[in-house]
Amino acid sequence: MSSRVFRRRSATAAWVYAAVAFGFIGSIVAARVLGLEEFGIFATALAVAGFFQALLDLTVEESLTKYGFRYLAAEDWGRFRRLFRQMLILKIVGGALATAILIALVPLADAIFDEEAVGTALLAAALLPLIQSPEHIGATALLLHSRYDLRGVYQAGSSALRLLAIVVGAPYGVTAAVVAIVVAQAISTTVSAFVGVAALRRFPREETRALAEDVPGIRSFVLQSSLATGVISLRTTLVPVLLGIAAGPIQVGLFRIAQSPQTGLAAASSPARLVLLTEQTRDWEGGQHVSVLDGIRKYTLGATAIMIVAVPAFFFAMPWLVETIFGSEYLGSVNAARVILLSAAIQFAIGWTKSLPVTIGRPQLRIVTHGLETLVVIPLVVLLGAEWGVTGAAVAVLVATIVFAAAWAIALTRIRTTMGADPTRLASSTTP
Repeated sequence: MSSRVFRRRSATAAWVYAAVAFGFIGSIVAARVLGLEEFGIFATALAVAGFFQALLDLTVEESLTKYGFRYLAAEDWGRFRRLFRQMLILKIVGGALATAILIALVPLADAIFDEEAVGTALLAAALLPLIQSPEHIGATALLLHSRYDLRGVYQAGSSALRLLAIVVGAPYGVTAAVVAIVVAQAISTTVSAFVGVAALRRFPREETRALAEDVPGIRSFVLQSSLATGVISLRTTLVPVLLGIAAGPIQVGLFRIAQSPQTGLAAASSPARLVLLTEQTRDWEGGQHVSVLDGIRKYTLGATAIMIVAVPAFFFAMPWLVETIFGSEYLGSVNAARVILLSAAIQFAIGWTKSLPVTIGRPQLRIVTHGLETLVVIPLVVLLGAEWGVTGAAVAVLVATIVFAAAWAIALTRIRTTMGADPTRLASSTTP
């Protein structure tokens, strides 16, 4: 490994961890300043906004990364630039649709969640999907330069702005906190736009030209990736929404606290996943298929070893951690946090499942595996959440995660079998 690559990977890890630290501190500040009831309303409004954003904001970043590296390898700069323009338009349209639906939902929100002030908080959050929609286009331009370290800098800056927004807004209530977050996101997106334009200007300039015969493949990739993201949103953002409907916003607030182990472990693996997405997609497009799959095996073994050591320590320390960090009024989340810790450990060990479908050009794998996970978690979170609140919802998440991991074990075995039989066959089958 060259010293430059090592420095970039180290810097990426440092900045991504800083971003997550800012986000985690933001949750602590919001929980302590707002209190249990208002924090539940805060968490519910952001969960609903996040759900519709993930559902309707078209996932073009994956196809932009996949085809972007393809055009870079071919030095097809005309199509490269046309691809960026088309993807930006799609992102903005999706974000606008999500914002429109959120605004339409505002009059019904209080009745749906049986809690006053949820509608007001949701109205304050409604602009988030539209404002945030172009953000990752600029960040993807950095990935195509293999500058995931600079993307880490951007993530940290964005999280720092959100933290500042919560510090400024939370003392004035839920609505003020959410409005401040929207303003912070507007600043963050503006910075991303400037960074993205600067990164694109570093590529050779050439008049844009039609994507031509690549259009069906790109369209299919975008649709499949968006469908996969929509399915994932049902699993991630819909769970707290359904819990809020079944058990009330306070349980949503407790669930947000209980998700801390998941947030932490996802953050711990985030730099590695970002490197995997960038470098393995580049290597796969260069024909190094066996090397990519071997990297997946090494990642899983290393991550599993880390979890065997870390999980018991955090499991037994959980009551002390929750009380010390968030306060005694959130101790009701301890059992749920322990359950979610187990789920998060499994997700940590198979963190490559997010990047591999993009790398090999088979986003449908995410649809199938996350679809199975969603089919399990949705009915369980309603049934168990209504009966046992936040702990029941956590159990639903754990069961669904186990199903997801089993589905990916089968899928990866089939991929490796295909590789062993005929590597060129897999290469051709992964072309969208």
